[in-house]
Amino acid sequence: IRKDLERKADWIALKAFSLGKSLFTGNSKSFFVQQITISNSN
Repeated sequence: IRKDLERKADWIALKAFSLGKSLFTGNSKSFFVQQITISNSN
């Protein structure tokens, strides 16, 4: 049972990490694009 819990915790941590990573990269990418369009329109 204990090993099962550890594996589940690892999976949850991995899921949270990949989710946070995709959120972070997605947000920074859209932010970067926004900055480019703003500087281009000026």
